[in-house]
Amino acid sequence: MDQLALASERIERAVLADLHAAAPATTRKILGLRLETIGTALVSIARNDPTILLNRTIGLGVEGRASWETVEAIVAHYADEGIKEYFIHLHPKAEPPQLRDWLTQAGLVRGRGWMKFHREPTPPPALSSELRVQRIGTEQAVDFGRIAASAFDLSETAVPMIASLADRPGWRLYMSFADDIPTGTGALFIQDGVAWFDWGATLPPYRQRGGQAVVLCQRIRDAIALGCRLLVTTTGEAVEGDPQHSYKNILRTGFRPGYLRENFVPASSTANALGR
Repeated sequence: MDQLALASERIERAVLADLHAAAPATTRKILGLRLETIGTALVSIARNDPTILLNRTIGLGVEGRASWETVEAIVAHYADEGIKEYFIHLHPKAEPPQLRDWLTQAGLVRGRGWMKFHREPTPPPALSSELRVQRIGTEQAVDFGRIAASAFDLSETAVPMIASLADRPGWRLYMSFADDIPTGTGALFIQDGVAWFDWGATLPPYRQRGGQAVVLCQRIRDAIALGCRLLVTTTGEAVEGDPQHSYKNILRTGFRPGYLRENFVPASSTANALGR
């Protein structure tokens, strides 16, 4: 697997692990959070919150060849927790090639994939919006958590976990405002010269005003200023009938599609395979 793909998967894995680490003890207990490593895969579980952002597995067959036993163990972990909706991410070059067949044999089907996007550290376009953008601290972190949790279909219980990112090393949180009213969110996580863009969301009454694009541009500028050599993000693959607002904003700001990562879900799942 090429180094770009490895860096792209590793930064997302680090983000998922740090999200778990950010959760206060009470939140961890209420959500039923668990994080397990099975083979080379990181298995994220939130027993009491059905969102696939917390119930998903990343890294299967990426850092080393997976096995049928690994697939069985991952599926069994979710079954033991009573979780019926989850993703197992599958990189297009995951090893061995028969992983897709094994996932199918384990009772999973392909859902909507996630497109990974990459960008070099070049200045973003000069986009504008009537909404104001600024980096925030802990004083506005709860507002950030509420907007992000609502947009990504997490329960209210998850708000303290997201808000806690404001205090975490490597994280920067941003919000858009209409006057002094919080309207949107975006986060930046940096590790080893790689920047990950996450939690991009806008409240429904303030959409289509360019807010997400300018929040994204501000994060790009800051990542460049901090010396990042690679910028990475993801959203659901383009499908007919979906307006693809996030996808289009990502392209507008200079990101390029890198690769489509498949998402395997239980055959009985009703999860929205967009997930972002």
